[in-house]
Amino acid sequence: MKSLPERTCMGCNSKKVKNELIRIVKDKNGNISIDKDGKASGRGAYICDNIECLEKAIKSRRIERVFSQKIEDEVYERLRGVIIGG
Repeated sequence: MKSLPERTCMGCNSKKVKNELIRIVKDKNGNISIDKDGKASGRGAYICDNIECLEKAIKSRRIERVFSQKIEDEVYERLRGVIIGG
């Protein structure tokens, strides 16, 4: 049986199956977006579908460090909407 790919959440640092996490992607132009399909090209980072994990990642600036750039508040608001509206 083939094992499913795992990724690490940036908030709680736990490993989970890739399709259980939300993917955030930075494209070649430096634009940050939420990748619902998991197929967008670019540098990806993952976070649990959990508001506590998102708040931890924002507070520690982990997402900014992963992408080596400042993240606009509107990106965080879209992420909150995806998680809460989920």
